[in-house]
Amino acid sequence: MNSLANPTAQAVDSVLIYIFGFSLLLLLGITAATIWMVIKYRRSKYPEPTSQVSKNIWLETIWTLLPTLIVLTMFWYGWANYTGLRDVPKDALEVKATARMWSWTFEYPDGRRENKLYIPVGKPVKVMLYSTDVLHSFFAPAFRIKRDTVPGMETYIWFEATEPGSYDVFCAEYCGVGHADMTTSIEALSDADYAAWLAAKTSSGGPRGLTLLNELGCTSCHSLDGSAGIGPSLFRLSAHEGGQPFDAEHIRRAIRDPGIEVTEGYAPIMPAYGKDQLNETDLQAIIDYLTGKQIKDVGLDVGELLENNGCLGCHSIDGSQSIAPTFKGISSHPVTVISNGEEKTIKVDKDYLRRALLEPNEELVKGYPGIMPAADYLSKKEIEAIIEYLLKQ
Repeated sequence: MNSLANPTAQAVDSVLIYIFGFSLLLLLGITAATIWMVIKYRRSKYPEPTSQVSKNIWLETIWTLLPTLIVLTMFWYGWANYTGLRDVPKDALEVKATARMWSWTFEYPDGRRENKLYIPVGKPVKVMLYSTDVLHSFFAPAFRIKRDTVPGMETYIWFEATEPGSYDVFCAEYCGVGHADMTTSIEALSDADYAAWLAAKTSSGGPRGLTLLNELGCTSCHSLDGSAGIGPSLFRLSAHEGGQPFDAEHIRRAIRDPGIEVTEGYAPIMPAYGKDQLNETDLQAIIDYLTGKQIKDVGLDVGELLENNGCLGCHSIDGSQSIAPTFKGISSHPVTVISNGEEKTIKVDKDYLRRALLEPNEELVKGYPGIMPAADYLSKKEIEAIIEYLLKQ
């Protein structure tokens, strides 16, 4: 879809039309004047100059000031609309978009991840852009938005869908052999459809502690996946995420009186959460979550898990050749890998698959580049579920 009703598209299109309109007018005017002069003052009619005028102050003033004013209005109009593309409305829904070779992952405030961007119609959406490896570029033509995602740099775009539909998203910066396949979509849903999608995603439930961390804004400073942030990542506190947990009392002190023990390398800027802001029951739920005691045993859709985390952007599941080895029949035959410069043939079992997920570049499958990111942001349960799934292929 290529709607012109959304605000970002209107801002970009209006500037384009303004500049194109003046350019076309000048082109036609200059071309017409040139043709008229060539015909009127052709050499066969006027073999010798008939005028000795060497200057005309009014003509020189006009052709100097008029183009200058036109260019200045183009700049002003373009700048005014550009600042509009950078000024995010206060009520915008914030979603984190992570680009990696060669897929997009969208993470919502409640911690769930999708490989498509689901948004409500009529609500501004701010997309925080991150890259885990190389330079990518988020490009949604229907909304006229394009922004590079640079490793180590936080950037953003915003837009608003004014009508339901599916809108293409591309990577507009060449990022390797799978660049052309790095596509996804923005799914703009009506209020009823978005509420149904939201309910379907939240009905399976989740740890109360995780919900509280998101509601209290903790995840705006503390990441849940081990990535760097303003504060220490909660990934290392969480036993069920593979980290080395602190004891409950340390977490309690860090929340109630964070100035007592400040993590080395971080500024003491975390506010204290008193009982009027966080009661004992909710505090205990957060502690239980971070110490691994509050893990709800819900079923996992591994196919959806692989898709949402970008695995299927490189690995096929039908045996077809792709950027990385296919998942089909992965456990039915040995694989040749290169480790420390030496080739060896090994059996595909649980231990190998676990190493391939957590340390993918230690043993590279022969014939494939070492470009896979470590899946250490997945929980142990998710990793084990993926391993069991792959062994059955």
